[in-house]
Amino acid sequence: MTWMRGGEMPCRQDLPQPLSPTDTPGLACSFPAGAALRRRIHCPCFGRRTMATTQAAKNEPGLRRVLGTWDLVLFNIAAIVALRWLSMAAQVGPSSLVLWLLGLIGFFIPLALAVLELSSRVPGQGGLYLWSKTAFGDMHGFIAGWTYWVSNLVYFPFALLFSAGIFLHVGGDRWLAHAGDSGYHLVYCLTVLWAATGLGIFGLERVKWLQNIGGIATWSAAALILAAGAVATYRLGQATTITAANVMPDFGKLATFSTFATIALAFQGLELGLILGGEIRDPRRQIPRATLISCVVIAAIYIAGTASLLIALPASTIDIIAGIPQALSAIGERIGLPMFGPLTAGLVTIGTIGSISAWITGTARLPFVVGVDRYLPAALGRLHPRYGTPHVALITQGILTSLVLTAALSGSSIHEAYIILVDMTAIMSLLPLLYILLAFPLLRHRAAGRNEGVNLSPGGTLGCWLVGLTGFTVTLLAIVTSMIPPADNSSPGLFLLKVVGGSVLLIGVGLMFYRRGQQQAGQVSPNSWPDIPGETADRQNPACPEQADAE
Repeated sequence: MTWMRGGEMPCRQDLPQPLSPTDTPGLACSFPAGAALRRRIHCPCFGRRTMATTQAAKNEPGLRRVLGTWDLVLFNIAAIVALRWLSMAAQVGPSSLVLWLLGLIGFFIPLALAVLELSSRVPGQGGLYLWSKTAFGDMHGFIAGWTYWVSNLVYFPFALLFSAGIFLHVGGDRWLAHAGDSGYHLVYCLTVLWAATGLGIFGLERVKWLQNIGGIATWSAAALILAAGAVATYRLGQATTITAANVMPDFGKLATFSTFATIALAFQGLELGLILGGEIRDPRRQIPRATLISCVVIAAIYIAGTASLLIALPASTIDIIAGIPQALSAIGERIGLPMFGPLTAGLVTIGTIGSISAWITGTARLPFVVGVDRYLPAALGRLHPRYGTPHVALITQGILTSLVLTAALSGSSIHEAYIILVDMTAIMSLLPLLYILLAFPLLRHRAAGRNEGVNLSPGGTLGCWLVGLTGFTVTLLAIVTSMIPPADNSSPGLFLLKVVGGSVLLIGVGLMFYRRGQQQAGQVSPNSWPDIPGETADRQNPACPEQADAE
């Protein structure tokens, strides 16, 4: 998803200086690409309040092309890799290692090729909204942008429950007595959610320290996991025997397909790096190279991390939430370092909270980035008069997330609620990717050979259709699988009501906003971008006077 077209001048009004390495949702590392993305995501133009521009800001030069291949590779790793997927994958045993490879070939690479070509064929503000609208019409463009945004309202409770479960391992057996306590999980999740929301309202300069620490903690935990796997291999032996026979997935089992859906979700996010096109040296050469390297490196990290858990513990004993501290505690006890597990649990908890905080501050701005803001109540775009943050959007987001969390926990165990939220996140997050993967060959076909300046995928027209339909089929399979209740679910009917009914409800609410927006189509907001597919150079946000002057 290309959130802002390359070379566009961002508004620099009210930007806190200096920006931290992790002011951006999903980003937790220090390199030039991080600063570039932060400048775009937190541009006050994503709100609706027009502000005066200083003469100094008007005279600032445009964005410099300073980013190289490895800047983009590091950015992609930070935006995509998440440790919580390791324990979910490891539960099915050694076959998860091959499933990661299949996810790379059947989903990750097709998505990368589709995004590369679409971002150059249909450049402009809105990314997946613009591509989907160009290929299928305005309503489908809205659905793509809407579902991408509201998927975060389901993701937050999922990530919060993961953090709550991991945190208990810091205190050992005494704290683990609360592992099945819904009351504890609800209080923990709401506390973290509203603390992060409050910090987001007070401004990035107050929340950035949490995101910085979270980024450092995440990378430290990842290093410990890989080191633990190496230690277990050479000193302790493998708790799970990995052979050529048992690495082959059994597609006769529902668990295999469920894990594959999780793997597809774990690979999502490669589209984020393409918003940096205006600051990349020789983007037509660097972006494809960085994308290829990123695909290989990210898959290797996931495979190595999953293997580390399997080496430390038998697959049947790995907990879906607490698999990481479980594995490292087992290794630590065997090598005389009993604090190994609690230390890792603490790092993962801090890293997850930092990531949640970053996504909360960024998601409130997301409707303005993906192009669906014109259909939503104008109040969501208001900026706080003192802090310059979208406080109404942040509070609304917090309320909706609290409702989703409470609904998921109602009548379900912690394990079941976690699976429900994972599956809902998969449905809502992967649905817009169906549009991308189908728009990819369709727009190539409509272009009828007019491909000048386009990053074409290899294989010609036939290869384009093959790649697009492969990715589409795999993504659709992941969505359908996410709707099937697990075999151990105590109430399949309640599962379907929450997962399928909840997803349909969220999409239905979006369509209501779309219908309302269509009825008011004659009243064009002065702070919305024109809805013209493919227009780039002369399209601007009237709420940003600096951009108008610069262009």
